Amino acid sequence: MKNGYNTLSEAIEDLQKEGFTINFDLVEDGVHSKDLKKQWKAGEIEVVKFYRFEGMSSAGDNTILYVLECKTGEKGLLVNAYGADEYVSPEMIEKLKMN
Repeated sequence: MKNGYNTLSEAIEDLQKEGFTINFDLVEDGVHSKDLKKQWKAGEIEVVKFYRFEGMSSAGDNTILYVLECKTGEKGLLVNAYGADEYVSPEMIEKLKMN
């Protein structure tokens, strides 16, 4: 796992090769996989690493790529836009804080 990537697509491609193959979606109290039809609560996931990408042309192009591992062993990626208007629980906000 590299410390940084030039583009979001480069990061996703490299991390998928490293086994982070599940595409996670953010839900109110955790993450969800449409492919696996499964959901994990904030306490069941760990943020292994995150990468921030800032768009050159628009502030709306800013995204964060979270590299996640579930306590049940599943590994994948969550792509989230900065300042998205979705509601997430305080537990999930705490989990995704960038320290």
